[in-house]
Amino acid sequence: TGVVPFVALLLLQRRPVAGRALLVTGSGCPSHGLCRSNVQEQTRRQVAVLNATAQELFSLYLKCQGEPFSSEADKLCNPAGIFFPAFRVNRTSERKEVMVAMYKLFAFLNASLGNITRDQEELNPMAKELLERLHNTTKTTRGLISNLTCLLCKNYNIFQVDVRYGDSSKGKSAFKKKQQGCQVLRKYVQVIGQAARVLLPHLSPS
Repeated sequence: TGVVPFVALLLLQRRPVAGRALLVTGSGCPSHGLCRSNVQEQTRRQVAVLNATAQELFSLYLKCQGEPFSSEADKLCNPAGIFFPAFRVNRTSERKEVMVAMYKLFAFLNASLGNITRDQEELNPMAKELLERLHNTTKTTRGLISNLTCLLCKNYNIFQVDVRYGDSSKGKSAFKKKQQGCQVLRKYVQVIGQAARVLLPHLSPS
């Protein structure tokens, strides 16, 4: 649905909607001064934190949804039927390809976390620990997107990336909202470990 600059994409992360932007290289990158001197190390730490906390977030989410999610997670949280960005890069992929794939993944995840957090604030307003973990994960993800934006601009002059977002859960039943959340988080657990293994070597100090 058109070309969306990175700045607009970062704002869009707050709105869990479907959308696309095209991969573009050119002179539209903001000043490289936006990059912090330790941007690679900070990005490494953010990915490591997300990887280390993903399973705990998923487990806590299941616990807070109650039955039948607690006892039938394998069936109800099977992510086969939902959209999730394809992640086809590996350790031998070009660094540029890896960085673009990471941006797509975490932009999608950030929008999905917005969906899940909104639903849980409605369905489980007293689940303080879960809501805090969702907010912390979102904060880390947004910081990671910012750093990936900077690295893509600085190293490859890429300032727009093709991003597809999942379906919003607005208007769905409470059960469907809970299920969509657990499907996304289950897939997240599966993918974040792979993402960390692929990305971290590309961010190692030279």
